[in-house]
Amino acid sequence: MKSNADIESQAPTVLDDSDEHKSEKSGNGVPENGYSSEPTSERAEGTPPAGPDPNAFPDGGFQAWFCIAGGFCTVFSSFGWVNCIGVFQDYYQAHQLAAYTPSDVAWIPAAESFMLFFLGLVSGKVADNYGPRWPILFGSILHVLGMMMISISKEYYQFFLAQAICSGIGTSFLFYPTIAAAGTWFKRHRALAFGIMVSGSSLGGVVLPIMVQHLIVEVGFGWAMRIVAFLILGLLIFGNIAVKSRLPPVRKPFSIKEYFIPFTELPYLLLAIGSFFVYFGAFLPFNFIIVEAKETGMSPDLANYLVPIINAASIFGRIFPAHLGDVYGVFNVCIIFTLFSGIITLALWLPAASVAPIIVYAVLYGFASGLTLAIIPALVASISDIQKLGFRVGTLYAFSSFGALFGSPIAGAIVTSQDGSYSGLKIFCGVSLLAGATAIILSRVRLVGPGLLVKK
Repeated sequence: MKSNADIESQAPTVLDDSDEHKSEKSGNGVPENGYSSEPTSERAEGTPPAGPDPNAFPDGGFQAWFCIAGGFCTVFSSFGWVNCIGVFQDYYQAHQLAAYTPSDVAWIPAAESFMLFFLGLVSGKVADNYGPRWPILFGSILHVLGMMMISISKEYYQFFLAQAICSGIGTSFLFYPTIAAAGTWFKRHRALAFGIMVSGSSLGGVVLPIMVQHLIVEVGFGWAMRIVAFLILGLLIFGNIAVKSRLPPVRKPFSIKEYFIPFTELPYLLLAIGSFFVYFGAFLPFNFIIVEAKETGMSPDLANYLVPIINAASIFGRIFPAHLGDVYGVFNVCIIFTLFSGIITLALWLPAASVAPIIVYAVLYGFASGLTLAIIPALVASISDIQKLGFRVGTLYAFSSFGALFGSPIAGAIVTSQDGSYSGLKIFCGVSLLAGATAIILSRVRLVGPGLLVKK
């Protein structure tokens, strides 16, 4: 950070590690209780006249970890639900939407994923302006309502409106305000806190698809959706109570130009490009490993558990290695794990032709990709004004959402062009991950230079 005057001028409240330690001492003018006593006239326009110092992170305590616990529930209910919606592709094709092509049906889960990421432009800005409470409440209502409407849907447009639009918008208003609120409580342990919280999406990706598949058999599709909706409602009630920002919101008028300002910062731009390529390839194993495994001769019963295996492994990948980011630098750890994800995709998944290597790949990829997907908000936070975190994370994810939207259709077209062979898809996945890691490396170099031992 110190070597980049441009970033420091645009994000004046961001401190590097040494400054952070200084801010905890009374000698720098900030009281040890974390509240600033600066005169109102010396404060920047648009900031509250008094209140918690944005740079005095508690990095622990009951309220901080209570927020993370609530965030775990909202992420489980939002991102975790999106992680499992691939199970609806086969079901819709075989039942309610049997008259439609697989490509038509695929737009429902693809559009919901896109809504989650792209609408961060709106939900992140709302969270910065009004705090997390109202957007999370709004998202809870929409998400649960959408799931209830899925249970009574019969036509294609009804499923699309309920699942892709209503529920999709709801998940976005749950995810980004939660990230913004959690970021206000942690600095030194931010990557670990984010990893614990975002692991809720992995647990959701394990529990929800298995739960849905078994409930459909036991009680039918309609009641399966209602039961899952009631479970998510209970989790979101706790999330609405627990998720709270440490800082008061700073309301600023909406301006379309402000969405382009972060991209004028070269490290942010390179990070966004890297995130785009990561999301271009990162979800392809989730979407295609089951059908690819069946093609290699794996039994359908075992193949159906591959995505839960990936998500289960990613729980550990999102928690334990995240602490390494706090110790050795979030950029450094993200780069290593992203490179590892791309390498094992090309070295292990590409030549895999039997059950054992595919399962090994599922475990290793879940572990590595879990860290990569969880730590990106911590990367954004490390180069951002904490009071603009929701907006800046949302903007980056909105940019990356086009990778998530078009990655699977492109991969599917590659499979079709190769007459059902998955080798091209695997190469596309691995190269996309390596390209993403390269852009993140360039972002780090722009921030701190090429030194390998520099913590960033």
